[in-house]
Amino acid sequence: MLNEQLAAEGITDEADVEYLHLLVGDWQLIADLSFADLVLWVPSASGAYTVVAHARPTTGPTLFNRDLLGARATGLEKDLLGAAVRSGELVTEVAPAKCLGVGVGTEETEVCAEAVPLVRHGETIAILVRYSEDLRRRGSSRLEKHYREAAMALLTMIAQGAFPDREAPSGVRHGEPRVGDGIFVLDRDSRVQYASPNAVSLMHRLGHGGEIEGAYLAEVVSTLSTELRQVDETLPLVLTGRAPWRTELEVGRTSVSLRAIPLTDDGQRTGAIVLARDVSEIRRRKRELLSRDAMIKEMHHRVKNNLQTVSALLRLQTRRIDNPAAKAALSEAMRRVSIIAVVHDVLSQGVESEVDFDEVVDKGLRLTPELTSPLVQVSLQRRGSFGTISSADATSLALAITELITNAIEHGFPLEKQESLGPGETLEGHVWVIPERDGDHLHVTIADDGVGLGDAQSPGNGLGTQIVRTLVSADLAGSIQWRERDGGGTEAILDVPLRPDSYD
Repeated sequence: MLNEQLAAEGITDEADVEYLHLLVGDWQLIADLSFADLVLWVPSASGAYTVVAHARPTTGPTLFNRDLLGARATGLEKDLLGAAVRSGELVTEVAPAKCLGVGVGTEETEVCAEAVPLVRHGETIAILVRYSEDLRRRGSSRLEKHYREAAMALLTMIAQGAFPDREAPSGVRHGEPRVGDGIFVLDRDSRVQYASPNAVSLMHRLGHGGEIEGAYLAEVVSTLSTELRQVDETLPLVLTGRAPWRTELEVGRTSVSLRAIPLTDDGQRTGAIVLARDVSEIRRRKRELLSRDAMIKEMHHRVKNNLQTVSALLRLQTRRIDNPAAKAALSEAMRRVSIIAVVHDVLSQGVESEVDFDEVVDKGLRLTPELTSPLVQVSLQRRGSFGTISSADATSLALAITELITNAIEHGFPLEKQESLGPGETLEGHVWVIPERDGDHLHVTIADDGVGLGDAQSPGNGLGTQIVRTLVSADLAGSIQWRERDGGGTEAILDVPLRPDSYD
């Protein structure tokens, strides 16, 4: 969406677009430190200014109760933006809300608007404006004072092109520390100049009982070394605020996510801020999920092994039976067990609730050549992709398709046809599996070039056909029909509505 808005205003340079994405991806930090709204304005060739992004603070109330995207600057606000572009420096204006064209707060609210031009290659590509209620801006608590000083340092770095840092890890991660979770403000020498109440509480949970302000954060953490688990090599650089990196430390059962942001002015180090967040519960839940996923994978693996054992027992039993009908029945049962084992084998490879069904079908196709007579050579081929299928649908669908392939081989190339062959001749045929996916609807055609349905125009009512009809209608809530194939042979057509979570 931001790309489209920037393109509409004539900003298409990849480097400029990437820079604005980095800024918008990280500016919630400044909004929270400022207790203020941030609005990104983009100038156009006609002299107009348009809002392309807006961030509200999570540490205080917003001044804007409506969405500003697409708004145009007028009046005093337009003059403020123009002054920032001309000067190339931060410009401040304090005025009643009614004088600002974007509808800030109430008409009588005194609003401070601070415009920071974003200059690249000598040209202003956008203006970042911080809007805050002037009365709140003069708040005198220690927390507000240090928060706003850190925010102003970051705004100064933005004006100088030093923030956001392109070399810093980008993107929001699960458990990313936020301003309200805890913040340490470090001075030029990496001593803790200020620690928010939440940051102090966090250090107490880690086991530190002494003073934090005035101490080196790295030394404070080092006193916990007896309880500290494996240490990331980036930890010292983060704790001293000398690199814009992220890391984690774990003491006992407490896990803390840390992020350092060095502060500079004209390239000279002035200090740093270190954000900290207790992510113990997040990590505990993650470990539980990993344990659960491992258990599910192991369960599918064991079911697959058990089914393969059952299939092997059926094979041994088949070899001891002389009755052709009983031997054939056991062989069919063995094949059905094997295809269910294939589904569990695929499920055991991952932890998703969906299955790559192409892999299931392809493995099933490799099981079917043993069904054919030595006098018949059938080529099995899948045309198209099934995509991912819900594990709840996978077993029934795999069984249904395998039964239809089996029927195509057995009835499409029957014994009577084989008996007409001469010495050394073989009967060649083809079976195709053709899936067509439309969102959460699946259409599958199993076609062969065999003898066709004949006068009956029906597949009969054998066990395999009954199994297919039951699976399709009862388990999959779909439909099936058979018909003659153009060019000879038979087509079985499945229409199945897939479960919502199996949408690919």
